[in-house]
Amino acid sequence: MPQKRRPSTEAEAAALASGIRLRIIRLTSFEAMTNKELAARLGRDPATTLHHVRRLVDTGFLVPQEPRRGARGAKEIPYLSTGLSWQLDNDGEDAVSVNQAMLEAYLAEMAETNLAETETARLVVQVGAEDVEEFKRRLYGLLEEFKARPRDPASERTAVYVSIYPSR
Repeated sequence: MPQKRRPSTEAEAAALASGIRLRIIRLTSFEAMTNKELAARLGRDPATTLHHVRRLVDTGFLVPQEPRRGARGAKEIPYLSTGLSWQLDNDGEDAVSVNQAMLEAYLAEMAETNLAETETARLVVQVGAEDVEEFKRRLYGLLEEFKARPRDPASERTAVYVSIYPSR
């Protein structure tokens, strides 16, 4: 399983139980964005987006950066993801809500993606519980390895969504 993850608090899990908030976290992972920029990118009302941004700031998922002046001279605050969401483990009832939000965010992001530029794989295996645990350990190890690599600002961003579930 993932390395060094801690259980999320109730407030953290509630903050992550929103597809919009998960998308905000992703959008601000590599560059700080203002509420206005986030609202435009998400096709949402700035007031609604600000509500989500404030919730993410209050729970430690976003951190405000130095204010800057916008095009019309207004003060704008850019926000940057702290990476906290990758450090948390959501179990029990929290896992259901967070997993639903992750799927919602994924589907919204895929709807904006050129499907010709995506690679998709689907696999069903029938192996013992020990093998499934080995698969999870190795998969999460690979994700952790790539997460730890230095960022290359000149490179394109690549997103990965993984779901492991019983195939009934």
